[in-house]
Amino acid sequence: MGMLTFKRFRGGVHPPEKKLTSSEPIKVAPLPDKVIVYMQQHAGAPAKPVVEEGQQVKTGQLVGEAQGPISAYVHSPVTGKVIAVTKVSSSVHGTMVEAVVIERTGEDQWELLPKIDFERATKEELIDHVRLAGIVGLGGAMFPTHVKLNPPKPVDTLILNGAECEPYLTIDHRIMLEKADEIILGVEIVKKILNVKKVYIGIETNKRDAIELLTKKWKSSVEVVPLPTRYPMGAEKQLIKFITGREVPSGGLPADVGVLVQNVGTVLAIKEAVIDRKPLVERGMTLTGEGVKKRGNWWIRIGAPISWVIEELGGGFVDGYEEIKVLMGGPMTGIPISSLDTPVLKGNNGITVIPEQKRNSTNCIRCSYCVQVCPMNLQPYLLDLLARKKKYDDAAEIGLLDCIECGSCSYICPANVEHVKSIKLAKKVYRSLRGGKR
Repeated sequence: MGMLTFKRFRGGVHPPEKKLTSSEPIKVAPLPDKVIVYMQQHAGAPAKPVVEEGQQVKTGQLVGEAQGPISAYVHSPVTGKVIAVTKVSSSVHGTMVEAVVIERTGEDQWELLPKIDFERATKEELIDHVRLAGIVGLGGAMFPTHVKLNPPKPVDTLILNGAECEPYLTIDHRIMLEKADEIILGVEIVKKILNVKKVYIGIETNKRDAIELLTKKWKSSVEVVPLPTRYPMGAEKQLIKFITGREVPSGGLPADVGVLVQNVGTVLAIKEAVIDRKPLVERGMTLTGEGVKKRGNWWIRIGAPISWVIEELGGGFVDGYEEIKVLMGGPMTGIPISSLDTPVLKGNNGITVIPEQKRNSTNCIRCSYCVQVCPMNLQPYLLDLLARKKKYDDAAEIGLLDCIECGSCSYICPANVEHVKSIKLAKKVYRSLRGGKR
């Protein structure tokens, strides 16, 4: 089908790309000696542990059962012995979460998913297989994939997200280069589930090798769309508008405009579940940043402690920095980790280790830069002000819940106001006051 030409993209910023690992092939990490498997690695209700302390488990064995309509199964990433079923403090969630701690006792002994004939399976059987595999969105949102594959409205278009606009991170880039044949198998599975005819993949132009490779390999099956290298081009609503011209309404879902978006890593995981019978127990991840001695892209088991990742794979921290910041994710949307006991989660596409830079903030100077760069056409300075004054209803009236939390406003602010922090908190409070509803 060839490539589409550029259209306009509103707002956004150009942070330094720092794709330090873009030429590093994905390596298979050694198996960690211990894993900490959170029961909350997805949007919705936490899974319920179904194993006990002292129990032997195989790689791929179910250790957490999904609860309710929006939840996800959790499986053992290693073969070993359950040494604890307990609650731990999570830097990611900001609260206590239930976890199954497993000590590895040897090499992998797999408990695979049931066999399924992709060619003969019904849509419902394929969705259920994805559910059994515990697959969630691997781009960071961690929404249960089996729920997403059963949208409330019919869709006619599938978009693969290969933008990877977050600075430093390169795992999706490498997956596209190294796993193109497997991704297209995942695409065929998703196409059968959704009954869509039109499939696009959006890739930023700083990944010219991936654009050229997939254009050649996928030919007429998927239309490759080069995207402007501008953050946050990979945000779902921006991707849909740029590629299709359709605009998701305020408070709406992609299905409202007939579109479903999947990260390239998620589509690969769907292929591995249906064709290879593997549940989601490992993922691709970038370890990067100026604060770690060795950088690279890795296939790594979910539940591996970040301390182990930095020491075993990264060779430890670089000496000489006064303070180091460890982010789960990249520098724009990543979550600062206060404890290195925090494990790798299903939605964790990278660990970025960078020097801590203290930013002294002042009051807003009314420059309007935040308004100019907001991809959602919001007024971040005003949302920040209302959030600080706890006027949550007023903030909701001017688009609080439409904020995609990309951090462009905070990045561009000459007064170093961290709008996105107060907006995130305001959204959380507002939803809790409304019982979790919009």
